[in-house]
Amino acid sequence: MMILEFNEVLIEGEEQTLSLMAKAGEVTCLTGANVGRRSRWLSTILGFVNVTHGYISIDCEPLTECSATFFRQFIAYAPASLEQIGEVTPYEPPSVQDVFSLKANRNLSISNGILSEEIRKVNVNAEDSRVRLLAVAVLLGKPILVVDNPPAGSGEYLKRQAHKNRIVIVASDEPSILEFSDHIVEI
Repeated sequence: MMILEFNEVLIEGEEQTLSLMAKAGEVTCLTGANVGRRSRWLSTILGFVNVTHGYISIDCEPLTECSATFFRQFIAYAPASLEQIGEVTPYEPPSVQDVFSLKANRNLSISNGILSEEIRKVNVNAEDSRVRLLAVAVLLGKPILVVDNPPAGSGEYLKRQAHKNRIVIVASDEPSILEFSDHIVEI
């Protein structure tokens, strides 16, 4: 059983350490604080935020600046939104084919039909872009699913993903997400 552990982790800009143990088969929810702070803690799992104290490990292997790239191959991330950095131009979201043509995803068989079916399984308003981002992350089939601000009402879907022997870690203060969380970590 895969385990993601934060042991007395302190990141830049935070005053309190965070400790948690997220296990395969369970949903762990970071709540409290504001959306930006919760998102920053999730970014730490991806190795994008510097840990100044303590450690993060995945199956007892330390997640460091050097090992982050290796560990990201086991993590599917569903951001709260896609934001453009730099010059503003008309945005065309990546197609399903673009996402699955990435080197890490080439061996996955996917189609627009499969994506549409997965979106339907989330069972919330498909007009919410977070539903599409969540469905794409799930279809990657990675053992760790990290979801930033999942759409209201998707808690049961996230719980089903955990039951597929995945670590599911989310950042939310939405009651319908908290209801389906096995562990709630106040930050």
